Amino acid sequence: MAPRRESTLDLAAAQASPAAARVPWYIWCCVLAVTSGSVGGAWDISWHKSIGRDTFWTPAHMAIYLCGVLAGFSCGYLILSMTFRKVPAAPCASVRVWGFRGPLGAFICAWGALAMITSAPFDNWWHAAYGLDVKILSPPHVLLIIGMMAIRVGTLILVLGAMHQTSGSLRARLHGLVLYSFTFLVLVAVGMFEELLLRNYMHSARFYLLLAAGVPLLAAALPRVSSLRWCCTVMMAVYTAFYLLLILILPLFPAEPKLGPVFQHVTHFVPPEFPLLLIVPAFFLDLWRPRWERRGAWLQSAATGALFLAAFVAVQWPFADFLMSPASRNRFFVTNEFPYFVPPAFDWVRNVFTPVEHSPAEFWRKMLLALLSAVLSARAGLSWGDWLRRIRR
Repeated sequence: MAPRRESTLDLAAAQASPAAARVPWYIWCCVLAVTSGSVGGAWDISWHKSIGRDTFWTPAHMAIYLCGVLAGFSCGYLILSMTFRKVPAAPCASVRVWGFRGPLGAFICAWGALAMITSAPFDNWWHAAYGLDVKILSPPHVLLIIGMMAIRVGTLILVLGAMHQTSGSLRARLHGLVLYSFTFLVLVAVGMFEELLLRNYMHSARFYLLLAAGVPLLAAALPRVSSLRWCCTVMMAVYTAFYLLLILILPLFPAEPKLGPVFQHVTHFVPPEFPLLLIVPAFFLDLWRPRWERRGAWLQSAATGALFLAAFVAVQWPFADFLMSPASRNRFFVTNEFPYFVPPAFDWVRNVFTPVEHSPAEFWRKMLLALLSAVLSARAGLSWGDWLRRIRR
């Protein structure tokens, strides 16, 4: 009797037996890869703030590159399995690229993993040639960031493709992973401008303009693929919890600078800044969305962008005053923690706001531009969310 040839996705079996439904192993590998890359990235930033780049073989670097290894091997195996084992269910759950067959998300993850692994020796050579701690956006770092971003987007698409093919308890589990995957895209939207989002810039229009360019896109896209009423609030709650865990855990470990010049006394790992209060506009977006979700796309975009910006300014602006006050200089808000290389004369250290705009007219022009950016970002998010909702393979 010929052996039974199982489907790689095994989603049909999951539908037949919802109680025993399990998330496919390769999806767990990709979710773990995204988590490892995010933790490793935050840890590596703290390493640079506390110690400096002393060697390539730091634990933080290994956590970052574990992201590429996990996503690359799991998605590579999935693609080769669906290509050469001639899985019967493959045509309805896969796309064909260069003669290979597999889910679209698996191809995106595999490409991202290749970019990450390629950047590793390039980055090591770059630092050997130009210095240990040169700058963030060096060519190897840009390649690494592109790879990590591809894995995050590929994981989201892989999970959505599986979710749209099943139902019952498996669909509910996959829906939870969709929310989790969106959170790590928020980390990218905030993290790419980290140096310009410090608390001394929170009374500038540029601060809100940078966030309006990316966050409303995710806040508009997620409800298109999620059935949860409070999906945006959950997404921002996980984002907030991620940063709070870093704040509570990283300073528990000792560290001291190994590069100069040293301007700040550092004895432990420097944590990130307190998370932005993005959960507040997310809550109001979830609360008011039913009022406009049946309207036209541009009306939805205008309402989403305007409400996001208004709610965020209303809460973050006064909170910035608190962060500048002595009451915030404690273990929880960590406004007394600075990287070793920041000079004492920097506004961030002195707890004073940096005047980015030099006139009221310039400030309001940028705020109007922030509003326009928020609306256009939300419109792009609606279109992207509609495309994500149609993914089946």
